[in-house]
Amino acid sequence: MPNIKSAIKRVKTNEARYARNIQAKSNMRSAVKKSEAAIANNDANAAESFALAASKLDKAAAKGLIHKNAAARKKSRLMKRMNTANA
Repeated sequence: MPNIKSAIKRVKTNEARYARNIQAKSNMRSAVKKSEAAIANNDANAAESFALAASKLDKAAAKGLIHKNAAARKKSRLMKRMNTANA
C-alpha cells in the first residue's frame, strides 16, 4: 500500500474505475448473448434486443473498454445473423 496521499487516492480511483468497467463489459456481453439467443429463437423482440446490444457495444467502444473496430465487427455479425434468420 502506498504511503503518499496522492498515490493512495490513485489506488482508490483505479479500483473504482476497474469495477465500473467490469460491470459495463459484463452488461455488454449479456446484451450480446441475449440478442444472439433471441435471433436464434426467431423471437419477435429480436430487433429490440439487437438495438440494445448495438447501443451497449457503441458505448463500450466510446469508453475505451473495447476497440471500435471490435464493436463494429460484433454489430455486423449480429446484424448478419438477424438478416439471415429473417430471410
